[in-house]
Amino acid sequence: MSEELKAELLDVALDAARQAGELLRDGRPADLGVAATKSSPIDVVTEMDIAAEKLITGVLARRRPEDGLLGEEGADVPGTSGVRWVVDPLDGTVNYLYGLPSWSVSIAAEYGGETVVGVVAAPMRRETYRAVLGGGAWLDGVRLACRAAAPLGQALVATGFAYLQTRKERQAEVARRVIPRVRDVRRGGSAALDLSDVAAGRLDAYYERGLNPWDLAAGELIAREAGALTGGRPGRPASGELALAATPAVFASLQPLLEEAGAWHD
Repeated sequence: MSEELKAELLDVALDAARQAGELLRDGRPADLGVAATKSSPIDVVTEMDIAAEKLITGVLARRRPEDGLLGEEGADVPGTSGVRWVVDPLDGTVNYLYGLPSWSVSIAAEYGGETVVGVVAAPMRRETYRAVLGGGAWLDGVRLACRAAAPLGQALVATGFAYLQTRKERQAEVARRVIPRVRDVRRGGSAALDLSDVAAGRLDAYYERGLNPWDLAAGELIAREAGALTGGRPGRPASGELALAATPAVFASLQPLLEEAGAWHD
């Protein structure tokens, strides 16, 4: 892939994320309610998720009409260019529903099955993370690097929990195994932001089971381009089975701990 195409895809992603972020931040109705549910009655979709995805798909259709698209709220278009967009128009919907600021817009571009561009916009922080494969990760105009080496016992680790009760119970057991071994644990509620915060040095690690491609694609690239290691079970890439991003030193200790704790199964 040419550098010119990478630059074009980044520009499109930044434009779409900016517009969607402004819509979500400035257009949130005071009486926002649940429009639908997904995996369970507490895994919700709001009217703003749907509006933001419609806006993003419109931008992509105008600027890159031959590309494919996979979106959380149902968009699935094959495309003919070899480029596929992977979009989460509102990552952290429950936070957004409750008026909490930890939510984001996540847009990634894949080429030949490999993520080449990732943008995560955090409108309430007025921050935008971005990365291009081989070009580093950036927070607005500042190049990012994950934190310096530290032992697992000094690591600040983020995680997330599913909306399915049986999986949540298992994840709570895994967290019980992890908590005594680390500095502390956070649950932010937006996987894309947690991955990006590993890149920015605001977290030492993040892990979760059950992520979808749109939760993972942009943030995982941003973390890797900032020097973090990413993966799933030993020898496997990050996926819905298990996703882990961490500084190299913490990754080396946390991955086997998660394997031993069975973080990869319900």
